[in-house]
Amino acid sequence: MALALGGVTRGRTLRTAGLALLGLLPVAFLVVFFAWPVVAILGRGFSAGGVDTVLADAQTWQLAAFTLVSAAASTVVAVVAGLPVAYVLARVKLPGVGLVRTLVLVPFVLPTVVVGLAFRALWPDGGVLPLVLANAFFNVAVVARTVAGLWRNLDPRATEAARALGASPWRAFRSVTLPSLGPAVASAAAVVFLFCATSFGVVLILGGGRYRTLETEIYLRTVDLLDLSGAAALSLIQFAAVLAALALGAIARRRRENAVHLKQSTPKRPRRGEWWTVAAAAVVVAMLMTPIVALLIESVSTPDGWSFAGFRALNTTGQNDALQISGWLAAKNSLAAATDATLLAMAVGVLASVVLVALRRAPGRLARGMGETMDAALMLPLGVSAVTVGFGYLVTLDALPGDLRTSPLLVPLAQALVIIPLVVRMILPVLRAVDVRLRQAASTLGASPARVWREIDLPLTARSLVAAAGFGYVVALGEFGATSFLARPDAPTLPVAVATLISRPGELNNQMAYAACALLMIVTVFAVALIDRFGSVRGHGSVGEF
Repeated sequence: MALALGGVTRGRTLRTAGLALLGLLPVAFLVVFFAWPVVAILGRGFSAGGVDTVLADAQTWQLAAFTLVSAAASTVVAVVAGLPVAYVLARVKLPGVGLVRTLVLVPFVLPTVVVGLAFRALWPDGGVLPLVLANAFFNVAVVARTVAGLWRNLDPRATEAARALGASPWRAFRSVTLPSLGPAVASAAAVVFLFCATSFGVVLILGGGRYRTLETEIYLRTVDLLDLSGAAALSLIQFAAVLAALALGAIARRRRENAVHLKQSTPKRPRRGEWWTVAAAAVVVAMLMTPIVALLIESVSTPDGWSFAGFRALNTTGQNDALQISGWLAAKNSLAAATDATLLAMAVGVLASVVLVALRRAPGRLARGMGETMDAALMLPLGVSAVTVGFGYLVTLDALPGDLRTSPLLVPLAQALVIIPLVVRMILPVLRAVDVRLRQAASTLGASPARVWREIDLPLTARSLVAAAGFGYVVALGEFGATSFLARPDAPTLPVAVATLISRPGELNNQMAYAACALLMIVTVFAVALIDRFGSVRGHGSVGEF
């Protein structure tokens, strides 16, 4: 008996060690292409001196306060707008619910420059209000689809019992449903806050020089002023906020995973007061579509009336040669970079997801602790300044063979860092949902771990893998933060070309910018429709788990 127990213990230890070695591959990628560049830039900032002076400056903390307050305001707006949509997606059976599911996801994957120009079409002068609304516009899908995933699995009998005892619909929601949804709401809110606090393109376009956040100030100090000590100090503040948001999100996810799912509810036709919630969701969807429609109208509007001059001008370099290449060549660069970034992100993200699931299923606290640490590390690239990462590439990657600083892979590497966490969050819940008994049966029949993955996991997760690849592709296609810093002037992506066009004088340049944004948006909508079709598997939405 002792020998048998010893063999089991040794087997578990070897299994944990094997998982750790496999997990080293995605961790090594993060260390080389994320941690190393960021630490290098922060190190240069500290060595230059003056970090303590920047941290003691009252203007620094005013900037931090504006960043956090505006991000918090956007988070509140996104949560309030997302809850009625989550209810419709989880509990309502009406024609058009599938279309709502797709439309809500569109803003989340739109390029930031597209959203910035869309809101500028509504508010030409910019300001705090459009900035807050634009960041909320991006993230309603995170709230709606994350909360809907839990809401769909709540037993409706508790709410029905409260109603039978005389509670109004609002009181039943406030007293029974909302506390049960708390973990999902908190998880979504933490991630929304993270996205809003690190927003770059939207603030750059709508804030202008009047309103700056930590992210845009880091860009200004790094690129324009070469103030590395100031950028390093601001990066420390931003990193602290990111870690706090990630910690809260991790705690909320753990509570949600441990929540008791008593019964999966069946969507039903709304009754009486429930129609007010449906109406609220309809208003939210209409408001989400308003900036998109405004951008489409602006793309064909000129002082002389309707015209497709902006679309025709994409075959040129713009008025007064604003670009070094044509708009169509910039679009080609975007497609190529997004393809490379997606392939890289899928390779790293799928491997990381497999390791995380295996560590979660492995017995012992060591394996679970390793999994939680790795999971948190994979989310970090979402919250660190893209400018810091990009500048870090320029000062570190020459040490690698081939000097990647001059390689066409430089932009895809930065884009892959952004989409790896999103890929993991889409694939991870589906892999966790695979019945362990199927895998155990295959192993008992002599299948190797590789064959178990090929015969069991892969067929059950194939649709979600396709959806994750498509999702990552459209996000990479519109990535602007790191790309704006790394893309060469003679090889810009389309979002970078748009930013260049709107910064140059000339009506034609403005029309070209809106036309390019319209094309990016059309491609995004088409891709999202396909993603949603492939990604809606076993109750998991395309946004995945946050």
